[in-house]
Amino acid sequence: MHEPILALRGVDKSFGPVRALREVDFTVRAGEVTALIGDNGAGKSTLVGCIAGVYRIDRGEVLFEGRPVQVRRPRDAVELGIETVYQDLALCDELDVVQNMFLGRERGPSALLDETAMELAARETLRSLSVRTVGSVRAKVGTLSGGQRQAVAIARAVLWNSRVVLLDEPTAALGVAQTRQVLDLVRRLAEQGLGVVLISHNMSDVFEVADRIAVLYLGRMAAELPARDLTHGQVVELMTAGRSGDLGLARPGAAV
Repeated sequence: MHEPILALRGVDKSFGPVRALREVDFTVRAGEVTALIGDNGAGKSTLVGCIAGVYRIDRGEVLFEGRPVQVRRPRDAVELGIETVYQDLALCDELDVVQNMFLGRERGPSALLDETAMELAARETLRSLSVRTVGSVRAKVGTLSGGQRQAVAIARAVLWNSRVVLLDEPTAALGVAQTRQVLDLVRRLAEQGLGVVLISHNMSDVFEVADRIAVLYLGRMAAELPARDLTHGQVVELMTAGRSGDLGLARPGAAV
């Protein structure tokens, strides 16, 4: 069993009268891929936003490496070592790979503005992740394929000694070969000791790379279990009904 690097306990989040998260427990372990899944409106984006510092939790506790922390803004998450790769990737097509990997890091004590040092760091990060699909690190990102762009965005996230990486639908709109490259990269992140959270609607991807599966249902955590202990059918039932046999949320009115 890998040690938890990030844990949320009893987290609530509301937007006005809408309670988006209800007493959610969620754990991310170093060296594992945790798939976070759920139907539309289940609360996945809200939970990711709370972890990434986009939203402040209303109630509950966030633990990082076993100690309570406050994540009130994205900078707090980044300083802890939590990086998020959103579906739109936030890459600038007119900048090259190196410039994109350092975009937004131009200031502060860790900034590396020397072009040679930046290029070496970018190359080393891509090499450490066994990313060979990206050609020249001086190529403009706008000329890269979807899979190559995803690799650049992921490499940028781990360049800064991150401990947890959140990946929002990383294989969406990719072809078969590009999907394979990205899934291999996801596994390599975990093998390097990072805690990886994979948000995906693709059950094939989930069962291929996930060590654990966490299922949200209407803002509540229906189940968080090792992937080997779940079937495709059980996951679908948990997503759509919150229960599958003895697994999942208690039925309304059931004795606790």
